[in-house]
Amino acid sequence: MNIDFSVVLGFKEALLQGLLMTLKLTLICIVLGCALGFLVGLARGSGSRLVRGAISLYVEFFRGTPVIVQLFWIFFCLPLVLGVELSNLASAVIALTLYMGAITSETFRSSLKSVGREQYDACIALGLPRHTQITRVVLPQAVLRAVPTLLSNCVSLFKESALVSAVGMADLMFIGQNISNNTARPIEVLTAVALLYFVIAFPLTRAVTTVERRVLAKLAA
Repeated sequence: MNIDFSVVLGFKEALLQGLLMTLKLTLICIVLGCALGFLVGLARGSGSRLVRGAISLYVEFFRGTPVIVQLFWIFFCLPLVLGVELSNLASAVIALTLYMGAITSETFRSSLKSVGREQYDACIALGLPRHTQITRVVLPQAVLRAVPTLLSNCVSLFKESALVSAVGMADLMFIGQNISNNTARPIEVLTAVALLYFVIAFPLTRAVTTVERRVLAKLAA
């Protein structure tokens, strides 16, 4: 077997462009997904059983089904239901944002529960409006407690983003597959793709551990 990784060097620009697209997609879906997750986490504490039921159904569905199935449904079926055209980019953003919103909602729900009742009582005693209670008092404390798990969620989303290649999105995986097929060098090309994912994901996984220790130390202080 003749393995020659110098083949990959001829396609480094294409691979880096694919990596950049992957990072952009991941960042967009992280921002939108975390915002959605926080709102869903708040809504799960609603006094309305109908709201709680609808939110729980959304969360359990997107946590309990494969991301690739969600992506395919949004890409192939949602346009038929809505009667509109959706690009692969739009479909990928919608699917990954909904998935990120579902998994982060549980993170935020747990962190919101960990905020002491006395914090809410103090806000009420001071006469703070509801939006001020959430944005100035509850949100900062909840985010601090949620940071380690949120970072883990972000790493998971980065890895799951490789699935968008299945709908023709020119991310790192899609470009890597095309280069592999055209050069008949799957070992070299796909190994390089795996290493690029690893170079991004591994430092983040180490950062999760470091941040978790610091957050725990800060909360214990």
